[in-house]
Amino acid sequence: MYQAGLVLEGGGMKGIYTAGVLDFFLEKEMDFSSCYGVSAGACHLCSFLSKQKKRAYRVAVNYLDNKKYCSIFSLLTTGDLFGVNMCYDLIPNYLDPYDFEAFQRYEGKAYAVVTNIRTGEAEYLRLVDMHKDIQAVRASSSMPLVSRSVKIGEEHYLDGGIADSIPIARSIADGNGKNIVVMTKETGFYRKPESNLAAIKARYVRYPKVYELMKIRDKMYNDTLDYLEKMEKEGKAFIIRPKKKSEVGRVEKDKDKLDALYKEGYQDAEECYVELLEYLS
Repeated sequence: MYQAGLVLEGGGMKGIYTAGVLDFFLEKEMDFSSCYGVSAGACHLCSFLSKQKKRAYRVAVNYLDNKKYCSIFSLLTTGDLFGVNMCYDLIPNYLDPYDFEAFQRYEGKAYAVVTNIRTGEAEYLRLVDMHKDIQAVRASSSMPLVSRSVKIGEEHYLDGGIADSIPIARSIADGNGKNIVVMTKETGFYRKPESNLAAIKARYVRYPKVYELMKIRDKMYNDTLDYLEKMEKEGKAFIIRPKKKSEVGRVEKDKDKLDALYKEGYQDAEECYVELLEYLS
């Protein structure tokens, strides 16, 4: 096991790029002592830690035509674009069973990054027992406006990307001097201001911190990119990300596009493998 942090950005269904990277890591039997997943990154992290190669890919593409998986029907009838029962019960427990026992053998620490919508703070929920901690993964993946908030304990949570899209600073604070950061945004990307602020303000009137965070999310994200570049120069971060803008949307129904982005992630990881080993050593 490498004594290093693995940091996985979100990005909706663009996260299938991350699934490709992680499947290459599985082939090379690479383990990391600390893992941090945000939104889609948290979802794909689960299959990586259970060592189920191609499972994250299957989950992303096999149910595209099922209205209970991801659809306007699901959003209108349940309040969640991605059907909670389908994604967090039927798939992991019946349709494409999750290897809970293999996850338990992981000897490092894994976290799902969530946003506390009362405090506006990012929280890093430890994944210990996936039978119950899958709720933390769900919370991390609950995109604003198209998902219900998730109650864990006495608090309510939404997508971790609202408060901490790329938790490199947290990983370094936890003592990880080396970090592999897998991003879903292409080289040269900078986030633009949020375009749905009025809807967000109205939807989360009881939780004003959500609006406040989304209002400055572009600045927070772009500041993190600058920090990440600095960490890369200092040898504290090794970045894997798409070289060009993807045609895949945050919600994507085209299986061919998803397949191509998955293969791109796998290939990018393969191409930098030797350099990555040198970095980790």
